[in-house]
Amino acid sequence: MGRVIAVANQKGGVGKTTTAINLASSFAAAEVNTLLVDCDPQSNASSGLGLVKDPERINTYHLLMGAAGADEALCKLELEQLWIIPSHKNLIGANLELVDAERREFRLRDALAPLRERFQFIVLDCPPALDLLTLNALVAADSVLIPMQAEYFALEGISELLDTVERIRSGLNPELSIEGVVLTMFDERTNLAQQVTAELKRFFGEKLCATSIPRNIRLAEAPSHGKPALVYDVRSKGAESYIRLAKEIISHYLPAETVEPVATETEMDKSA
Repeated sequence: MGRVIAVANQKGGVGKTTTAINLASSFAAAEVNTLLVDCDPQSNASSGLGLVKDPERINTYHLLMGAAGADEALCKLELEQLWIIPSHKNLIGANLELVDAERREFRLRDALAPLRERFQFIVLDCPPALDLLTLNALVAADSVLIPMQAEYFALEGISELLDTVERIRSGLNPELSIEGVVLTMFDERTNLAQQVTAELKRFFGEKLCATSIPRNIRLAEAPSHGKPALVYDVRSKGAESYIRLAKEIISHYLPAETVEPVATETEMDKSA
């Protein structure tokens, strides 16, 4: 049974989509079948992996509205063991169209159920809002990974997301857990970053990921080329950090021997 991880934070600009793209790609590079589901109407995860806009293509909107099955929406990507269910701007209408719908919170969970045996990891890229789309993702997920910057306001904003997680646990998805909190755009040289990290460590304990993601220009450039960082530049600090994060998460669920240690070398050869 595959593990479904929602990448969520209602605060924008924290590296959420970058994390979803590169975490899913790093899972695939470690030779585990991985699906990325773009749940954001902005479709940045889709375009960041090279999919051009196509209004005729089956996407997440069709899944939520019951107009197509998840297997019909799968798109194969450059990495051998990575697939995506893309998004489209019409997904924003689902927030209104689902208000009075039956099982409105469970639409994504029901749609993805047939794929859980096929994929070892399913990564959900959530929109930067606590709306019905994010609610569907959190109900469908086994856990939530929270990317955040080491800044004061990030500490304030995370409490709202945690409250939402608790409400979902109490009524809609009692098994939902916190996968972890990962620091993004991290600069360990600043006092603020060190202070925020210490505060998060006190609050989250072992749920604060050991891997942090540094500010990295190659990581920022990769989406404009429609590639994950490990294909665009596997030697970059950003790519290396997401590979470490993927291995950190995989180690919680899969035996160590199933994590392919030389997968990044293979991808480096492909991208050469």
